[in-house]
Amino acid sequence: MSIYLGQNERFVSAVLGAVALAGVAGLLGWEVFPNLFPAGSHAILAAFSLALIAVAYLAYQIARRPGAMELLKAVMLAVAFLFWAANQFWPNSPQATHFNDIAIALFVLDVFLVIIGWPRSSSESSFAETCRGRCSRCGAGTCGDERCLAGPSSAV
Repeated sequence: MSIYLGQNERFVSAVLGAVALAGVAGLLGWEVFPNLFPAGSHAILAAFSLALIAVAYLAYQIARRPGAMELLKAVMLAVAFLFWAANQFWPNSPQATHFNDIAIALFVLDVFLVIIGWPRSSSESSFAETCRGRCSRCGAGTCGDERCLAGPSSAV
């Protein structure tokens, strides 16, 4: 299985991500022109963007078909975003501090796991999907040529 996804596999996560970015644009618009937005819209925009990017990331990971441990780690990261979203949406709730603390713990754990290289993925690639080693077609480490990114099974 190749880690490089085609347009079809990325479509759902890309659409969700684009909508999350639109929410971020609204959030930044609120920063510049807060009087143009209804009361309470900041919390809704912040929570919406965080929750939707969590869903987009899970859709991306499911389309990518990672191993069980990689999927578990992706779920953990998505849950961290959801707890952060809950903290943004209900900042005055008695549980807000707990939501925030859980989000922080999960984000710190996620970055720590990245640092120590767990789980070791079959592709040995990072979040940014960079090439490792030498390209079998062109000999470069990260040439970026779509035919090379498709792997050795692609026609040359």
